Amino acid sequence: MIQASTLVKKLDLQPHPEGGYFKEVYRSDELIKIQGLPERYSSERCFGTSIYYMLEGEQFSAFHKLQSDETWHFYLGSPIVLHLISSEGSYSKIVLGKNITEDEILQYTIPKETWFSAEVKDRNTYSLVGCTVAPGFDFKDFQFGKRDELMKLLPSQSDIISKFTRE
Repeated sequence: MIQASTLVKKLDLQPHPEGGYFKEVYRSDELIKIQGLPERYSSERCFGTSIYYMLEGEQFSAFHKLQSDETWHFYLGSPIVLHLISSEGSYSKIVLGKNITEDEILQYTIPKETWFSAEVKDRNTYSLVGCTVAPGFDFKDFQFGKRDELMKLLPSQSDIISKFTRE
């Protein structure tokens, strides 16, 4: 298997604020004007964006949510576990990986405004995925989950919230 350090170097991955590493690989040069977007957007957005995203060992993607749908595509390494909490407060878990006979899936779309986090299934390795966002990603649409606020909002999910927040 390719070493994680090799991927960081070859793909020019940089630290991501939510945890892990990333590199934007596509940003559409066409824009959707604000008039053509739902009210939750504060300004125009490009048609779509995509990144490489990698978690290594004990790293995790802290709970956050976006204003757009985000599709995760599995590429290399260990399966990656997505932890999702819907806007209604229900928890679900998705495992992205290559072993489809073991109920792993190759891609999954996280609905807008869903709280989610991710972790490497085998902590002795890494997971490399791609993430595609449409309308395109903008940090204005990114919201970190604050542990205390999420626990008040979703008390039935306090164990998973505690595990995948950094406060």
